[in-house]
Amino acid sequence: MPVHSAPLKVDRSAGERDAPGLLDDAIADVATRVLVVRGDRALLREAGGPALDLVDVASVPEDARWAFLGRGPSGEAVLLAAFPAQGAELFEPPRAWGAVRDVGALLPSEELDTLVAAVGLGRWLVDAPFCSACGSPTTTRQAGWSRLCDGCGREHFPRTDPAVIVAITSADGERLLLGANAAWQGRMYSCFAGFVEAGESLETTVHRELREEAGVRVDRIRYLGSQPWPYPRSLMLGFHAAAVVDEEARPDGTEIVDVRWFTREEIGEGLEGRGGVGLPGPVSIAHRLIRAWYEGE
Repeated sequence: MPVHSAPLKVDRSAGERDAPGLLDDAIADVATRVLVVRGDRALLREAGGPALDLVDVASVPEDARWAFLGRGPSGEAVLLAAFPAQGAELFEPPRAWGAVRDVGALLPSEELDTLVAAVGLGRWLVDAPFCSACGSPTTTRQAGWSRLCDGCGREHFPRTDPAVIVAITSADGERLLLGANAAWQGRMYSCFAGFVEAGESLETTVHRELREEAGVRVDRIRYLGSQPWPYPRSLMLGFHAAAVVDEEARPDGTEIVDVRWFTREEIGEGLEGRGGVGLPGPVSIAHRLIRAWYEGE
């Protein structure tokens, strides 16, 4: 049954994770609140707008992967109960579920932070039960935040992979270069992104990815901010950069099927949902990078 109505505010209380019996004690406590995550979706309540719907421990189906997310406003434990994306229904319908991409921009900021953490941690708990070194089963430790290999004794932690995401301006700063990913089938244009490879600095990754995906050499690289992003378990590091030669821009033809220079007027129309080209939604750092350029930041 639902047990809260106010926006969820969680103090991670990371110092508690090593406390003996923390998860068992929280599961036994009737005051504990649980965020149920299935793949990248969490339970939502609909009255008054989208918000995370927490349940009590007794309402959680069997075979959950448990973790300690932190403490709520009254000191109550807030737990994660993670399940695979596919499988039988967990609750009697109708129950609303929402993914970060779909509802993130509508959630209160503190709830979005908790949801992103829960999805990233939950996917790791569900998808990585074995040691990557020797293949042995692992035992969950630190209240769900690490695993210890039963075979070789190696310790494992949830992965967070760094990736760069870049909005490219023209040499004169008056236009913005965006690309259409093959997965979007030309319906949306966004910034260019890619994972940091072994041995690379962030700057090296920016140069390599933009040369590969958009064909351009860049300079005036400027860091703007970061965003944790649970697709799959990434830390997106946002940059602006300027093309050295605008005419070099071209798609790689595989991942990026089209690149296009946009005027400030066209970007403004896109941000307002007008015009013929879709732009990333406001939950994403790509949206913030594009808006920052449009507003002259």
